[in-house]
Amino acid sequence: MNRHSPFLLPPRDSQVRIMEKTVANAEKYFGRFCSLMASYTWKAAKLRDKSDLLVRQLTDYANTESPELRNTMKSFAEELAKVQDYRQAEIERLDTKVVEPLKLYGIRLKQMRAELKRFNNTRSNEIKQLEKLARLRQKAPLHQHSSPQAEFSVHRAAADTSRTSKRLRETFDCFQREKLKDVQRIFSDFVAVEMIFHTKALEVYSDAFRSLHSYGSGKDLEVGGSESLAKKPRSPKRPPTAREPLATPGPVPGETEAGRAVLAGPWVTGQPGHAVSGQIAKRQ
Repeated sequence: MNRHSPFLLPPRDSQVRIMEKTVANAEKYFGRFCSLMASYTWKAAKLRDKSDLLVRQLTDYANTESPELRNTMKSFAEELAKVQDYRQAEIERLDTKVVEPLKLYGIRLKQMRAELKRFNNTRSNEIKQLEKLARLRQKAPLHQHSSPQAEFSVHRAAADTSRTSKRLRETFDCFQREKLKDVQRIFSDFVAVEMIFHTKALEVYSDAFRSLHSYGSGKDLEVGGSESLAKKPRSPKRPPTAREPLATPGPVPGETEAGRAVLAGPWVTGQPGHAVSGQIAKRQ
């Protein structure tokens, strides 16, 4: 059998199909990884923006409160602001170490597609030349070597295919090695960035937690109560003529001095009676 027969090509076809499937699989999943990680980074940036807004609102609120709570809330807001500084570093590292390397795979995959296309074109030309030579031989079966030009074209096409095939294998092997290493490196960097951020954030959140729990409302309540009493208007004094003291009852026949004192009660002695005590209880 002639060494240029089409029956010798299927093993090469199967290798190319495996390569094409591998490239298509990488295009599918690396494209998804890139989109998801870009969205992940974008959402982290949105969370940073919302947290910055929360810090500003906490600071504004602190300025309206009593001294102890004001200091506590300002310290709490400062700790939250530190977390957002770490989050900003997280966002920048994710973009540099994860999103950008995944974007580069779009270029690499296009290069692999170009190599596959180049090989397929070269191989198609080889098959075309083989078919042309086969038709010539069918027309002149007794003159197998009567078409030197066609045979030369077949040899040249086969050489091109062999050279392109070798280049394709080398390019594909390099692509595979880099892909496997990059998958490991990219997602290792992703985990490392997240661990660093969460470690730092946990430290700062712990400080924020301690800051909140160190607050005691006692001093603010004392200050608030003193200010409230100082600002509350006093009720006007009752005019001396508003209530005339009851006249001491005259002597009753048979009544002793002690009996008159009991009947006169608090009005005579000047001590508050039940009506005044009721007013004090109501204010309290």
